[in-house]
Amino acid sequence: MPGSGVCERRPALLIPGYTGSKEDFLAVLQPLAVAGRRVLAIDMRGQYETPGAADHRHYQPDALAADIAGIAAAVSQHGQGVHLLGHSLGGLITRQVVLAQTAPITSLTFLGSGPGSLTGPRAAVLRATLAELDKAGPARRGERVSQLWETELGRQAIADGVPPHIVAFLRERLLRSSPEGLVAMGRYLLSCPDQTAALAGLASVPILVLYGENDDAWAPSAQERMARRLGAERVCIPAAAHSPAIEAPETTAGTLTSFWNAAESSERRRKAAAQSAAASGPGLLATELSGEPAGH
Repeated sequence: MPGSGVCERRPALLIPGYTGSKEDFLAVLQPLAVAGRRVLAIDMRGQYETPGAADHRHYQPDALAADIAGIAAAVSQHGQGVHLLGHSLGGLITRQVVLAQTAPITSLTFLGSGPGSLTGPRAAVLRATLAELDKAGPARRGERVSQLWETELGRQAIADGVPPHIVAFLRERLLRSSPEGLVAMGRYLLSCPDQTAALAGLASVPILVLYGENDDAWAPSAQERMARRLGAERVCIPAAAHSPAIEAPETTAGTLTSFWNAAESSERRRKAAAQSAAASGPGLLATELSGEPAGH
């Protein structure tokens, strides 16, 4: 919430990526709220502190999107809509929310997210991880996740110079996440179809494609092409990689606030124009179309 004053702006709902959580947005929450809006970040089903389920069907994209749509409807002010942002996998899921048209959405932001399935080195690593979890079987997947942290992921975090308290958090987050959720979401990341054309055809909300110039998940060029296909606003953040909310929080927050404010202003203008046209009545509309006074 803003430190003082009222929330005169539309709320924003932030959705994390694969193996992520709400904490990925900690650095931008207050800067975003200062602009006069309520900002919420969540764990998706099965991520960290949101309970999961044993059945993989509970982690299908439509199920995750339905969760987000329900939250968006709950936090919307008088049904006016929310600004929806999805990071990485979260972008693919928030796209499903907009396509389903079951929640009041004011704008959509893809943050480090692409048009379809993950490609490149990250995809290869994910395939290898899923293969290990599949070999372990459902009953031992949790144990195998723990082993992967101790033998590979944790060691890599330490080698990358991640501070010890963050390493401890990353370990806790991974081990508290649902193993079935990790498998189901990972499979979707590797098989997600490109639905850019469907979203562009819908053209229901303003869209922002926001990414770091060094993104190693979806190539910046792929995200640029997606933005062009969507007719979306596009911003590339210098020196940032796959997590701009962590790597460049001030630039990310400033970009989002400008985009969200512009989206709200544009919506107000559209509504005002529609109300003006309705108030003018059919007689004036007929005059404008024919160029002659109504009734002649």
